[in-house]
Amino acid sequence: MNKRQFLKGAILFFPAGGVLSAVARMSAAQDSAAKDTAGAAGGAAAAPESNMPAGYNPADHSYGMGIEIDKCIGCNRCVEACKAENNVPPEPFFFRTWVERYPIMGNGETVVDCISTHPGKPSPTTADDREVVRTFFVPKLCNHCAHPPCVQVCPVGATFSTEDGAVLVDSKRCIGCRYCIQACPYGARFFNHNTNTADKCTFCYQRVVKGLLPACVEVCPTGARIFGDLKSKASRLVRFQRMNKINVLKPQLNTEPKVYYAQLDGEVR
Repeated sequence: MNKRQFLKGAILFFPAGGVLSAVARMSAAQDSAAKDTAGAAGGAAAAPESNMPAGYNPADHSYGMGIEIDKCIGCNRCVEACKAENNVPPEPFFFRTWVERYPIMGNGETVVDCISTHPGKPSPTTADDREVVRTFFVPKLCNHCAHPPCVQVCPVGATFSTEDGAVLVDSKRCIGCRYCIQACPYGARFFNHNTNTADKCTFCYQRVVKGLLPACVEVCPTGARIFGDLKSKASRLVRFQRMNKINVLKPQLNTEPKVYYAQLDGEVR
């Protein structure tokens, strides 16, 4: 029985205290073995960051994304590009990023509709257009928080923050317990049935460390998404923050998201 199978069974059948003790012991043993192997090979233990290009220093960067609500047209190209780039399951209820439509009714009521679950088709919850005062689209994704609740609850350290500001999942360590999915206040994680692990937006980390843009940013036809380095004064994201009134989702939680919205309506949660 491997570590993943043992821990999944332990979480289901043993008290939390016993599980955490077992997790700690097994993780310590695994880390020790990894270090011994790395030392014998003369290199670092394998990790998601180990594929960084030569000369890349994570400490020199701090990544974030800006979204200009008024420019989003709800085309869903970002969703399609993300799925293609990151091998997201094709079913229309698995996303690393998605788009919500917010019709504001004449009586002040707001109807929230995820248009990514039915691209190109009428929504069963769409309101009568004659009663709609205005409408807008809001792209959503993992907020790559500075203080991420998902990292705090992961019992094996599979979810972690990088030096350059991304929150990633190490699929080799993840045991599929789904604690992080429940802890995320933004609903940005899902369980990938192909890998049996938690999955989420990574800012297309495999691209940005090579100086490329995330797939969703690259394909946006209106430039509604802005990606950049918060440590660079010449970054488009820094200029975006300076030129707009910026809001984040659920600021009362003090997670310090690194996805910033301009023209964000108060109805959006």
